[in-house]
Amino acid sequence: MTKYVPFFVALMSLSFFCTETSGQALRLPGTTNLPCMTGRRLCTTDIQIKWNAPGVKGREGKIWGTDIAYFGTAVLGFGSNVSSPWRAGADESTTMSFSTDVSVNGNKLAAGNYGFFIELYPDSSILIFNSNTAGWGSYFYDKSKDVLRVITKQQKDQKTSKERLEFIFDKQTDRSVELALEWEYWRIPLTIEIDPVSATLANIQMQMSGAIGFDPPSLQTAANWCLNNNVNFDQALGWITSATDPSLGGVDNFNALSTKSGLLIKLGKKVEADQMMAQAMDNATSIELHQYGRQLLGQKKLAEAMAVFEKNYTKNKGAWPSNVGMMRGYAANGNLKKALEHAKLALAQAPDDINKKNLETSIKMLESGKALN
Repeated sequence: MTKYVPFFVALMSLSFFCTETSGQALRLPGTTNLPCMTGRRLCTTDIQIKWNAPGVKGREGKIWGTDIAYFGTAVLGFGSNVSSPWRAGADESTTMSFSTDVSVNGNKLAAGNYGFFIELYPDSSILIFNSNTAGWGSYFYDKSKDVLRVITKQQKDQKTSKERLEFIFDKQTDRSVELALEWEYWRIPLTIEIDPVSATLANIQMQMSGAIGFDPPSLQTAANWCLNNNVNFDQALGWITSATDPSLGGVDNFNALSTKSGLLIKLGKKVEADQMMAQAMDNATSIELHQYGRQLLGQKKLAEAMAVFEKNYTKNKGAWPSNVGMMRGYAANGNLKKALEHAKLALAQAPDDINKKNLETSIKMLESGKALN
């Protein structure tokens, strides 16, 4: 028998060693606290929250301001000797992540993943975003790692008790969304806001760093978005220059070239911009030239608009819709007689009933001496 003793002793030692260093106990599905995750996209910003949801379990009126969800901070024991806020959930730290920079209750917070804690008080609370996301609740909370602390006012009179702690999104707009922790009769809200232009630009830049950065239509779309939103002109010019590069297909349509012209104007390069727009108009369809002339009219650039309408009329030999453009150009410059002549020519060319009705209305206005809208 003695020859088996060393093996038995070694086995017992190994078992003891594994037990002492395992770190955590086995966890099975269906335990008391439910692992949860939710998220929402706000413009291009992805928001995600992970938490473990405790239940009320008949403790209505005994949750807030007790050992379960205590006010202020507390030393939690079990090896923890720091004063810690509530973990905003159960078990592991609640975490909240943002894919772009945001603001929380009006305070800036950089993109990233954060441990989320709440310093509770009877009427208002302090929301805490901490750089440590790997903690076991707030047992080893380190205040020096706080990235942001903001105040919110809780709502304590919800009509029905929420059994499981939940994070709920509500009141979403194009630039903000409300996120609320709801449990028992309490609701603790916070408002997350983004700058849609900055968020969209960051998303575009991320996408353009990948494979679509070689795709001329995507390059054109990205550059045009920057022009329309008045941002990021230098990089946008680089994108549209690549889109029009012959080695990438050499896109030379009106939209691409006019976008490049617009960006050159924004960068103070007027001579180059005028040359590019001249090339764009040479490559434009009759419809594109007409729309460009209407755009100039909208900007009160009457002489420039008239020049575009005349170019369209000459280039396309009076084809639709160049007579419509001439009508609008002459009317805007006060020559209602010439506007009426072209309106009648355009009526005979109108491709559908909607355009016919619009022109008939314009003819009546011009015949009565009224300017067009």
